[in-house]
Amino acid sequence: MFEALGRLLFHRRKPLLVLTLLFAILSGAYGVGVFGDMKPGGFADPGSDSRRAAQLAERAFPQRAPDAVVVYRDADRTVDDPSFQQAVTKTVQGLPKSAVTGYSTFWMTGMPAQVSHDRHATYVAINLRGGDDNAKEESYKAIKDKLAAPGLESLRGGAVPTGHQASDEIGKDLGAAEGLSFPVLFVLLVIVFGGLAAAGLPLLVGGLAILGSMAVLRIIAQLTDVSVFAMSLVSILGLAVAIDYGLLIVSRYREELEHGHSGEDALVRTVATAGRTVVVSGITVAVALAGMTFFPFGFLKSMAYGGVAAVVLSVLFSLIALPAALAVLGAKVNALSLRRRKKAAGQEGRGAWYRLAQGLMRRPAIVAVGTLAVLLALAAPFRHVEFGISDARQLPNSAEGRQVQNTLDHDFDSDAVKSIDSLLVLASDATSREQGAALQAYAKRLGGTEGATGARITGATGTTARVSVTFDGAAVSTEARDLVNRLKQVPPPVGAEAYFGGETAVFDDTLDALGRTLPWMLLYMAVATYLLLFLAFGSVLLPLKAILMNLLSLSATFGVLVWIFQEGHLEGLIGFDSTGNIEPNMPIMLFALIFGLSMDYEVFLVSRIREQYDALDDSTAAVASGLQRIGRLIVNAALLMCVPLAAMATSGVLMMKLFGVGMVFAILVDVGVVRILLVPAVMKLMGRGAWWAPGPLARFYTRYGIKESDEAPDAKEPVPVAG
Repeated sequence: MFEALGRLLFHRRKPLLVLTLLFAILSGAYGVGVFGDMKPGGFADPGSDSRRAAQLAERAFPQRAPDAVVVYRDADRTVDDPSFQQAVTKTVQGLPKSAVTGYSTFWMTGMPAQVSHDRHATYVAINLRGGDDNAKEESYKAIKDKLAAPGLESLRGGAVPTGHQASDEIGKDLGAAEGLSFPVLFVLLVIVFGGLAAAGLPLLVGGLAILGSMAVLRIIAQLTDVSVFAMSLVSILGLAVAIDYGLLIVSRYREELEHGHSGEDALVRTVATAGRTVVVSGITVAVALAGMTFFPFGFLKSMAYGGVAAVVLSVLFSLIALPAALAVLGAKVNALSLRRRKKAAGQEGRGAWYRLAQGLMRRPAIVAVGTLAVLLALAAPFRHVEFGISDARQLPNSAEGRQVQNTLDHDFDSDAVKSIDSLLVLASDATSREQGAALQAYAKRLGGTEGATGARITGATGTTARVSVTFDGAAVSTEARDLVNRLKQVPPPVGAEAYFGGETAVFDDTLDALGRTLPWMLLYMAVATYLLLFLAFGSVLLPLKAILMNLLSLSATFGVLVWIFQEGHLEGLIGFDSTGNIEPNMPIMLFALIFGLSMDYEVFLVSRIREQYDALDDSTAAVASGLQRIGRLIVNAALLMCVPLAAMATSGVLMMKLFGVGMVFAILVDVGVVRILLVPAVMKLMGRGAWWAPGPLARFYTRYGIKESDEAPDAKEPVPVAG
């Protein structure tokens, strides 16, 4: 199949390049509008009780949860000064009713919680018009430049302004990351290839993948909500994976040319070998990323949409557009060389990589145990992980939303409005005497629950009522979660249904949803990956080894992320302020990404080892010669992939910084420790058993396996090891 594709690409190269150019123009023109179609948030379960509680509260008590919070401060005047009051009141009264449904000031409510401790600041809570996040953001855009009060310092924060500021910050950071990544990658590719022509080809694939993914995301955004964070994954992952695949294809093509093959034969062999590796690797990565769709959270689903689109398009362009370009260039792929071409380093003989593999395989048990000990030590901090929710602390201190939250936390009695709310749907009018008595009794039961400091009725209208429970301690904590679960056990009034909302309830529902769904995601990823790797390599043991090694890489990465971002180490060096916890969606996203990309390098390495095993029928020699042929390329690919990821680590948004740091560390550990050190040692311990499969499965692989080629030239027939 792959050989036939290679010949087709060679003979249809020019029309394919024309179609590629047309695709790039159309997808770029359409995809650029994706930024206006994406939404902030997506971190909560839309089907949870806390979401139902929020919907009830929004309809019945719309002033309870403001969409925007504006802090007004004056260094000299206090809120008791009539001129201070007049400046704020006149400003909010002038806001257009087409964008604002209501607001509350200290002078309207008399709530002490709306005044700072020194009385030099107050905040105004604003509710925006709109039935969803996008509509509310449009309303905010209409008023954001009208919120400044004359003579006062004004800071805009709250859910909608913070989301808007996060979107702007991410867009700015993405532009900076891409602007930094492309020239650095080009320079590194020139160093790797030693020529300008070959260096530009992987970047071409990366650019095509990004443009196509933007168009795909915009199409998806017309059908369902897509998180603004998805664009960051598309840009960085699309560029990184495409360069990896482009590097593999171009390197193999040049290798085949150096072995004396004509342009057509070189392309056919390249597509039949490296092309097949790219397909297997891409499918494996896409399958892993698709696992995020199991979760109900819009953030994770959006990451899956963007990630799968970026990987699939990277495979498509690496397998079609790139070979077509190589067919046109032919030997000119080595044009504009900056150094004299030598025999491909590491392709023949017993070079440094061969000697390294042999050295590792002389004492495989010591290498395996030592490497395992290091990875487990790195993983140890993950035992103490603390999860939290995404809020304004994800933004840099220069962002207004972050400044508003810092001000509310330090200068106001934020605990005064902290509560767990029970939203009740009653059988009859909430204001009736009978229901009033039942609500009072229910509030007393809630207030008497262990961990609660009190409870009171804070709203009653129609058949909806709200009872707010106060408590000591942080809203996002294990103790607060335990309190929510105890409150849920308290029986509501007869005929009523109770839905618990508030920050603590959202946090509890988020972790519950993650806990329920995670085992199914893990099962899906393990089974799908195992089957794909069996079809690729014909072994029943190698897929299991690959999965276990991936888990080691992941555990080490999570441990280091907890040590850095939760415990606050390296804050000054990396440039962030620790929140003391990890947003729970992030480990899930990183798990899928790192698992998939780790399999990427596993497929690169083991494909070459399998190719050598089929030719040599010697497991030890196959490992050494396979590493000799692919080791340098894998290291180069990993370093190149780290460039855009490291650029993302410079983002001012904490989640993006965590993503960049985590991905860079995971890739370096996976390639430098797991693939280069651990794989040769473990495969030596496994011996020929690494390729073992029971007779029926061996015959199945021989017939249906994804081979390097239909009938590989200059190679022996595959040698499945039957049991």
